[in-house]
Parts: sequence; C-alpha cells; structure tokens
Amino acid sequence: MDCGVPVICVGNFTAGGAGKTPTAIYVAGLLQAHGERVTFLSRGYGGTLARGGQPVLVDPARHAASAVGDEPLLLARIAPVVVCADRIAGAMAAKAAGATVIVMDDGLQSGRLHHTLALGVIDGAVGFGNGLCVPAGPLRAPLAEQAAFVAAQVLIGNGAVVAAGTKPLFHASLQPEPQAAADLKSSRVLAFAGIGRPEKFFATLAATGADIVQACAFGDHHAYSASELARLVAQAARQDLRLVTTEKDAVRLPQNWFARHGVLTLPVCLQFERAAEFSALVLKAIGRS
Repeated sequence: MDCGVPVICVGNFTAGGAGKTPTAIYVAGLLQAHGERVTFLSRGYGGTLARGGQPVLVDPARHAASAVGDEPLLLARIAPVVVCADRIAGAMAAKAAGATVIVMDDGLQSGRLHHTLALGVIDGAVGFGNGLCVPAGPLRAPLAEQAAFVAAQVLIGNGAVVAAGTKPLFHASLQPEPQAAADLKSSRVLAFAGIGRPEKFFATLAATGADIVQACAFGDHHAYSASELARLVAQAARQDLRLVTTEKDAVRLPQNWFARHGVLTLPVCLQFERAAEFSALVLKAIGRS
C-alpha cells in the first residue's frame, strides 16, 4: 500500500546489530536539513504499547522503554516517532500528524507498506555470517530475496564483505562524539551493553583510549534487573572504575540510578565516505533532486 507520502525504509538483512538505527538517524537529519518534516515509524520492539493495532506517538517525557521500546526513545530525540505493530496504520497516523517523509527503522522484510526507497544495512565485521537463515544462521530471509527489494546498501565498518547483489554500496563508519571520547580517554572503566553486538561498542570505546578493565555483555534490548544494576555498581566500586554504556542502554535504565552513579554514555554518529552521493540518492527518491 502507498500511504501518500514518501517512505524510506532502513533495514538489515540479518538479525540485529547491523547499525540500522544510526543510519535511520542520519537519513532523518539529511531530510530535515532540506526542509522535510520527518516522522519515524517503528514497531517498537519490546514495548507493550506497540503490540496493539493502535498507533502511539512516542512521548519521551512519559513513555518508558518498556512501553514503546528503546530504539523509538533514541529516535524521538531527532524527530517525532510513531510506534505500531501495524505499519500501514502507523504510516497513516504519521501522515495525519503532518509528516512529509516517513523513515522506517526496520521493516525491510515487510511488503505491506510501499517503500519509496529501501536501504539494506550491513555490519562490515560480520557480514552475512554463514549465509543461512534464522535459526541456522543470522539471515532474516534468503539473501537474494532481500537484496531484490533494496535500492542501495550501507556497509558500516571494516570487513571484506561481498555486497548483496549488484545494488550500489556505500561505506560508512560509526564515530564517537568527540567531547565524550575526550572525556573517556585514559579513564579506567567498566563497560556494559545490551545491544545486538556488544563487542562493537567495546571496540569503539577502546578506540577512544579508555582502559576497559571489565566488559559486561548482555542480550539485545536487555531489561536490567535491580540485582544486575547493583552488581555492576559493586564491581565498579571495588576497582574504582567509571561505569559507561551505550545510549540505547541508557534509555532502558532507571534515570535515578543512572544519575546517582554517574554513568557515562558514548554517543556515536554515522559518517559516510561518499556523503554527497548518498544524499543525492535519498533526495532523488523523494523528488528533491
């Protein structure tokens, strides 16, 4: 179905950890810089409100990650976010709210809503794994079938990854926010993360010059228990370490706990090698070339 406004889908071929949310944020910023009113559309994975068929406009002041999902809370810092299990209903709600362009975080494998432009994000470090579909491998569907739906691919990070099919391939990298990186340089830290690939965060953190004395990995979208948080605090205190995590983890943490223990985050943003060419592709898709 065509919802009446351009829809840019940012998805990944594999299950989790490729970098689609930073890519969606980059795309939204690009569109906003050209005067578009962007609304993100998400299924709100892990959120209780998103499971129903009624669209919900995310309000960071009153919605917790348990209600709308962690990624929508991150996206809401950039532009309005609608979460809904029914993508068509969500897209229509975004249009009714005034969106001139919808940016979908995920949804590459769903064909119900027409995509004006579909981007496939690839993690350069792991690529397509063993090339098999879940549960035997990481692919969400056969690679050739998925590649047929994308107009271009975004390869994040280094790695000898062969692109899926013949569509254009853009190289990008996740770069830490300079001031946050400077603040962490030479700091002895206990790093923890519950994302698709925690080791990616640990590597980015190490590249700032931080001394990672302990690294604690949890599952993607992990809901931290009180006992786990107490254990992290105790471990850090024993060795006089600073606690540091990702922005995605931060929105799942109790804010009073986060502030009381001085937990740091390391914001990252996407940088493209051929930024002008990528921008031209996106703008042409929505008729702004």
